[in-house]
Amino acid sequence: MPKILSEISNYYNSGVEAKRLFQGEFQLERVRTQELIFRFLNQRKLKILDVGGGTGFYSFWLKKLGHQVHLIDPVERNLELARTQQKKKSKLDSIILADACNLPFENNTFDMVLMLGPLYHLTLKKERLMALKEVKRILNKNGKVIAVGITRYASLFEGYFHGALKSESFVPMMSQDLKNGQHRNKTGRFDYFTTAYFHHPKELREEIDDAGFKSSELLAVESFGWLIPNFKNVWKNASKRKFLLNTIRKTESDASLMALSAHLMAVGIK
Repeated sequence: MPKILSEISNYYNSGVEAKRLFQGEFQLERVRTQELIFRFLNQRKLKILDVGGGTGFYSFWLKKLGHQVHLIDPVERNLELARTQQKKKSKLDSIILADACNLPFENNTFDMVLMLGPLYHLTLKKERLMALKEVKRILNKNGKVIAVGITRYASLFEGYFHGALKSESFVPMMSQDLKNGQHRNKTGRFDYFTTAYFHHPKELREEIDDAGFKSSELLAVESFGWLIPNFKNVWKNASKRKFLLNTIRKTESDASLMALSAHLMAVGIK
């Protein structure tokens, strides 16, 4: 894998991700990601690898549930923050500086591997397949990979639903995303994300299959929920939040709605 690009490293070194999952519509991403991961856990203690797990939010959550959890990430700043958190939370089984295309583990080691970020920072398909095949190598038989991609239309929706089109510099970026999924942020604004690849839903499932996983499931993480008007007020109201989540669950597998979701989750089995 090529060395992590400086703009990606700068984005995460800024600390922008540290509190993101507890702000605005990203709270829906957090709750739904946890819900979907939990669905694929079982009663026994699993050995789990969180690849590109950032500062370790999901790693610490899974460790608290009683699983053995290892965290790797290519950004040292993220790992520093994870190590700091260990002073207040359950200690992870390891925290290692490494990248998704060269996993420092033996074959047939893990029961589950999370890839909640690497596939959208590997901008070439050959790199994404390399990473997925590495995951397959270290998974036990019948082990699961849970991989997440960003929808091809994320910038389009951000532009029209969240007002980003007010910035003229946003339009060329949005147009490029729609053309080929290659997201390049030259504005200097971290709220427009960083270098990434945005998947069409069928591409994500195809890549899981092409890597040799024998079956896959595709699920919408947020579905339409991150685009609703007055999200903040809906989320603060317990009954409205419950109704929203129930509606998302009913539509999470609907292929005709899949691309509305900011994040797409594919599950493959070795």
